[in-house]
Amino acid sequence: MPDFDPSPLFALSLFPYLVFLYHLGKKRLLPALSRRGFQLTLLFVAVTIVAAVIAELRFGAELVAIDPLHGGAEAFLTLSNAVIVAGLVKPQKVQ
Repeated sequence: MPDFDPSPLFALSLFPYLVFLYHLGKKRLLPALSRRGFQLTLLFVAVTIVAAVIAELRFGAELVAIDPLHGGAEAFLTLSNAVIVAGLVKPQKVQ
């Protein structure tokens, strides 16, 4: 079976997520803090891409093999998830 490179699918998934964020902001169905958490997920994606490039160029390995870089990138996912939950647990006035 030939090798499959999922990178194009990863890049294409950005467009539906941006549409999701647009409608999330327009409809204002969630508290502002939760909406900010969903926006922070884009920061996680950006940090993960940079960390993956550093892992490949500096260490010649995939990101999952370099624990400090992988853990650092995953910390941004944890941050975005925590912000989403914080907005849902203690909802403010929807703005």
